Amino acid sequence: MEKLARFAAAAVMASGLSAVSAKAGLASDAAGVWAMSNGKVTVRVSSCGNGICGTIIGLKEPISKIDGKPKIDRENPNPSLRGRPLIGLSILLDMKSAGDSQWKGAIYNPDDGNVYSATVKLQGNAMKVQGCVVGVLCKTNTFLRVN
Repeated sequence: MEKLARFAAAAVMASGLSAVSAKAGLASDAAGVWAMSNGKVTVRVSSCGNGICGTIIGLKEPISKIDGKPKIDRENPNPSLRGRPLIGLSILLDMKSAGDSQWKGAIYNPDDGNVYSATVKLQGNAMKVQGCVVGVLCKTNTFLRVN
């Protein structure tokens, strides 16, 4: 009886570990460098917590036409954050696993300073990022894997 109890406990632990590994595997599928299909922005996606995070690592036009300096988070509604450089800025926020190769959370858009609900879906070497206002007005951008 004691052997059976130990076996059952080991089986429960193993199934829990495989579930954690599966979630981590999903996040690692998205990990890497992704460029928006129009080349405007390049993002590094990495595993964080139960999901993924994304940070701007490159811009097609990194220098502002306004002042000739590196672009900053000018449109942020919080005046104390408007001086942050765009390169290094986190834009995929609180993205949690939502099934096979999908995550849901939020995306920060430095073009207008707003945060939108977002869904990320992997489709081979393409990553579809959809941001929505009020759940119905949505825009999807395609990112292509760089590495």
